[in-house]
Amino acid sequence: MLFRIYFLICGCVCVFVCSPALCSGNPNNSQRTRDRHGAGNYGASRVPHGTHQGLDIRCSDGAEVLAPFDVTLHGKLIVYNNPDKAAIDEGINLRGGGLCFKLFYVRADKSTGSVRKGERIGTMLPMQSVYPGITSHVHVQMCDRSDPTPYF
Repeated sequence: MLFRIYFLICGCVCVFVCSPALCSGNPNNSQRTRDRHGAGNYGASRVPHGTHQGLDIRCSDGAEVLAPFDVTLHGKLIVYNNPDKAAIDEGINLRGGGLCFKLFYVRADKSTGSVRKGERIGTMLPMQSVYPGITSHVHVQMCDRSDPTPYF
């Protein structure tokens, strides 16, 4: 029993830690640090909206977004549903490695099916058009809103 628990924990962590870049141009999955719009770490303050429920991985506008491991696509999502933010109001629901997570600010190439580790999921949307001066990034959010940091 102990071996199974150890294997499941290590297997899930290794799926991400051993994964290729989430975004082309950011081979080490560098996280967004503080900029004039705030910080990208899980739990960062979001006045007046509470705390940041995900992790921001740096990604240039227009860059390719890649699968961090073998995943199945479970539909596109709307991030804000706000016409003022329409340029970045897309994302994708993903499952794989025993995890469920979402990627925000990504125009997915398709909304269903499978994508292998390292293959293209879609394109990073133009964050600078909505938030000038922000560090452009893909927002990674676990479906249960737990901290995704250990996986990156």
